[in-house]
Amino acid sequence: MPEGTTGTPGTRETGLKGDALGIGESVIMGVAGTAPAFSIAATTATLVAAVGTLAPASLLYCGLIMFGVTFAYMYLNRISQNAGAAYAWVGSVFHPVLGFLAGWALLVASAVFMVSGTIPAATATLLLINPQLADQPAMVTLVAAGWLLAVSAVIVKGIKPTSYSQIVMTGIELLILAVIVIAAVMKFSGARAASAAHVFSWDWFSAAQFSPQLFASGAITALFFFWGWDVTVNLNEETRDSSHAPGRGAVWAMVVVLLLFMSFAAVSLLVLTDREIEQSSTNIVFAIADKLFPRPWSYMAIIAVMLSSVGTLETSILQFTRTMYAKGRDGVLHRRYAVLHKTWQTPWIATAVIALFGLVLLFLSSYFPTVNLIIKDSVNAIGFQVAFYYGLAGFACAWHYRKQAFHSLHSLVFLILWPALSAAFLFFIAAYSIPTFDLATNIVGLGGIAIGIVPLWLNRK
Repeated sequence: MPEGTTGTPGTRETGLKGDALGIGESVIMGVAGTAPAFSIAATTATLVAAVGTLAPASLLYCGLIMFGVTFAYMYLNRISQNAGAAYAWVGSVFHPVLGFLAGWALLVASAVFMVSGTIPAATATLLLINPQLADQPAMVTLVAAGWLLAVSAVIVKGIKPTSYSQIVMTGIELLILAVIVIAAVMKFSGARAASAAHVFSWDWFSAAQFSPQLFASGAITALFFFWGWDVTVNLNEETRDSSHAPGRGAVWAMVVVLLLFMSFAAVSLLVLTDREIEQSSTNIVFAIADKLFPRPWSYMAIIAVMLSSVGTLETSILQFTRTMYAKGRDGVLHRRYAVLHKTWQTPWIATAVIALFGLVLLFLSSYFPTVNLIIKDSVNAIGFQVAFYYGLAGFACAWHYRKQAFHSLHSLVFLILWPALSAAFLFFIAAYSIPTFDLATNIVGLGGIAIGIVPLWLNRK
């Protein structure tokens, strides 16, 4: 690895706060990064519209594909513990320019997520206060800006306050989601199974039911569900046993969210009709809870989505700031972004940048005619950018460990074949999705990565 790309003991005193997180906190961060309640609420209706009753299967097989990238991150992290993660690894294994663009794609995706992440939190907040305000884009963006500033303030304060708040929010969120799943299964099992909106079938999980085109059409949406677990690795310089715990945390987080996503996709089909799923849009968790529990108990679903949105907003800012910090430290971005707060040891300038950028994007999004359109366009653009940098990391792992291909079956499968095949699939889905995007989505998705050439050129020395 190039000099200066790792959090070495010699830089520990002036670097990020070391040994602050344990394996349990890594798992919580990874789960929060994927935002179970938010992902379910924001994209389940879109996924069902694309693949129908095969939504659980789409999540299952896209999840298995994503595991290849998770293993890539785990094994790349063992050779270098760097807050820049994919940026540092891809740059070292392939070329600094590719590494820069991998990191840049994460920066852009995280910045765009300041809109799609804060808006559901704001909408859920307004639903609890005054439901009529939740359909007004201007009011929603104002509350979203408040959440963005509040979360940024916690992150600047330090990684420990951030992890403590994440444990509380994610714990409550997972408890609520588990209660909803258990209630749905109990209501539509046994003699009452025939009364479900869609009668349960194991075909919902069958790969044989897909045509290649059908699977590809749902894949870009399904992959968005899983984005975010890699925050555990962006926090590796701040984690105990930094060479192993962040990667293991990512793997266990993926196990948890895969089970949750498949369960909720099935529950959505059991509880709601096709029309109800379509009408629920980004409030599908509340729509399910509303049919299972009397009010006001069903409002616990709104609380879960709000906490999930705030939690994943927090992890997105963490990923952005740690990647920008790593790039500033290496000099590929201005070194001001590597400046740490003297007391809290957090990259406060990078945090201010993402907060300001998020406020600007929120202001612009207030001119969109509907909240749903904002979510749809940003989700598609982020999906493309995530496929790009995850794919590069998968190929980097396979290439770095290629000489170990015949050392053991484990090395061949987990270090080379699974990461490489996952990366190839991600690149295929990204290319496949481009003609299906509208102009605005392509400008954000493709243009957001391409514009990285400007800072790359400015800092070429």
